[in-house]
Amino acid sequence: MFTRIKSLFRDMEVYQVRNATVLSGERVTSVDALRGFDMFWIMGGDLAFKGLDAIFHNKISGFISRNMDHSEWLGFHFYDIIMPLFLFLVGVSMVYSYRKRLIGGATDSSIWRHTVKRILILWVLGMMVQGQLLTYSIDKIEFYSNTLQAIAAGYLIATVFILYLPVRFQILSTAGLMLAYWALVALVPVDGTTSNAYEMQGNLPMYFDQMVLGQFRGWWHYAWIIPSLNFGATVMLGVFTGYIMQSRLDQLKKLYVLILLGSSLLILGCILNVWHPVLKKIWTSSFVLFSGGICVLMLAVFYLVMDVWRIRKGMRWMIIIGSNAIVAYVLWHLFEKNFVGMAEVFLNGAKTWIGNAFDSLRYAGGFLILYLILWYMYRNKTFIKI
Repeated sequence: MFTRIKSLFRDMEVYQVRNATVLSGERVTSVDALRGFDMFWIMGGDLAFKGLDAIFHNKISGFISRNMDHSEWLGFHFYDIIMPLFLFLVGVSMVYSYRKRLIGGATDSSIWRHTVKRILILWVLGMMVQGQLLTYSIDKIEFYSNTLQAIAAGYLIATVFILYLPVRFQILSTAGLMLAYWALVALVPVDGTTSNAYEMQGNLPMYFDQMVLGQFRGWWHYAWIIPSLNFGATVMLGVFTGYIMQSRLDQLKKLYVLILLGSSLLILGCILNVWHPVLKKIWTSSFVLFSGGICVLMLAVFYLVMDVWRIRKGMRWMIIIGSNAIVAYVLWHLFEKNFVGMAEVFLNGAKTWIGNAFDSLRYAGGFLILYLILWYMYRNKTFIKI
């Protein structure tokens, strides 16, 4: 048994990004489409659907509305998958981009220059959209408070793992990140006790942010520094999925492996939840596994529909958004009120006719305006990569 496991781990080395022979040559559109689906909810889709409860006000619309918000603390809502899916898809894309660069003759130093540049840009953009950087007031700036900065942290960890660790040690090190996070949260006392380790008040991740960042801390009900360990783990789950996607396995075998991986992660997350709860706001290890399982299964569904069955009709809008996802994210966060305001210029006259449906309509209109910008960029092959 031990020999078989050892042999299996050894066979995994074929997936190393420095290896050119693993390439399948398959053109995959499902990754961009899933990224676009993810971005749709950030670009006003959540608010458009949330507004349905004001129209119908029944159990179904109430359920949809609740799931368009993050869970208050314990538990999991649909909207809780948006951020981990973003990080996960970054990991998937890293496999493609790193292998392409390394096969093309890129050196480690050139990759690191790009990595550092990307981290800095993501960090500054994160401070612009959610860290009060554009107030130009040192008293208001929040240093670490945004998804883009979580991506930067995870990207840094994943780069080290991808470039310098054999695949079997990448897996073990990712597990080590989650284990280290659990040990810190569960075993390190705050104010002399660990009894509040998973409470909104008294948990180590939030306490540590307050102690280190002080007035420059981001949203008080989220933690960032210690969860960076698990941001790296989430990105690495995307990396492992990217290895599967780029392998020479046939399509159905890839699909089976994705379903098996996603289901296993989901089950492990549920098991770990018993003593290490699923908590998005401090990004627990059980949350990494549970959300990671959902991400893999979502990609499996998109892969089945778009790349196996080749059903593309009605899907192009997601590919258009996903092709410039960072642009979409930044523009919506900086100019959301402007996009919605522009939509209201054309839609205000309908307010008296549609009543409570107007809120959903105006956010749908704001989304459409940003989508037209992204469509124009896509049509002209303008893709802004960081």
